[in-house]
Amino acid sequence: MTIYVDVVLLENLCMNYAILFATGVVTRNNLRILRIIISSLIGGIYAVISFMNIFKIYSNLIFKIILSVVMVYICFKPKNLRMLFKQLIIFYLISFAFGGTAFALLYFIKPENIMTKNGLLIGTYPIKIALLGAIIGFIIIQTAFRVIKTKITKQDMFCDIKIYIKDKQEILRAMIDTGNSLKEPITGYPVIVVQSNKLENILPKDVLENTEKIVKGKIVENLYNLNFRIIPFTSLGKTNGLLLGVKADKAIVKNDDCENIVENVIIAIYDKELSKTGNYNSLVGLDVLERSTNELVGNAKI
Repeated sequence: MTIYVDVVLLENLCMNYAILFATGVVTRNNLRILRIIISSLIGGIYAVISFMNIFKIYSNLIFKIILSVVMVYICFKPKNLRMLFKQLIIFYLISFAFGGTAFALLYFIKPENIMTKNGLLIGTYPIKIALLGAIIGFIIIQTAFRVIKTKITKQDMFCDIKIYIKDKQEILRAMIDTGNSLKEPITGYPVIVVQSNKLENILPKDVLENTEKIVKGKIVENLYNLNFRIIPFTSLGKTNGLLLGVKADKAIVKNDDCENIVENVIIAIYDKELSKTGNYNSLVGLDVLERSTNELVGNAKI
């Protein structure tokens, strides 16, 4: 069976292009055809080297990972390592989906003269099968991501929280912020960020109006016997900032028709609006929700 190098290059070039294009669509990156072609060509050249067994290094796992990183970086030029890692993971997931679809098509179509050489599937099957596999794989990936997104509704993004401080209580509408990993640095207690105007019924006015002075230590008297904490943060439009926190006696979290109690939680006072539309007045991280699932409140009502 005669296999031509240009055919190997063309097939892998097309498959790489399809995978990189799908990765760009899923990650919502600006797609530049020239970058995709250059990146795809690098992958195609690797396939030719593997096919011709020119260098032994092609089979090294580390080399393959480096090659993937180079292809993704050239194609999308991510701004930071976090974005590069995300794009690389999606690139691998789509590659696996495309590869699995192509193998399934080969199983059902059963073309003749199929063999594996140096990790590459080669034979007389037409390139149409590979491209058809890419199209079907892309449809599967897009459908899967849409199903996942439909599961995350607006209602799932919010929860109700009742906080208790010194025999006083307040009900909050909180947005579940997956990026909120704020913790009190000494105890490691999770932090709920709350607009100061929603704390007027449970915290003294003097405290709410002088949070910055308390944080800086300019006011140390008449603190109403509250358990204050200093919370460092690097979000909310400010870097290397400090928030004044108060340890709550407890908090009751209502989420997915369940009401759960959190004993150790810090309320961070934020003096600006968290939502321009007023849909929520506090931010809660996953740490609070995870802690609340451990202590179910049977008959608590919010």
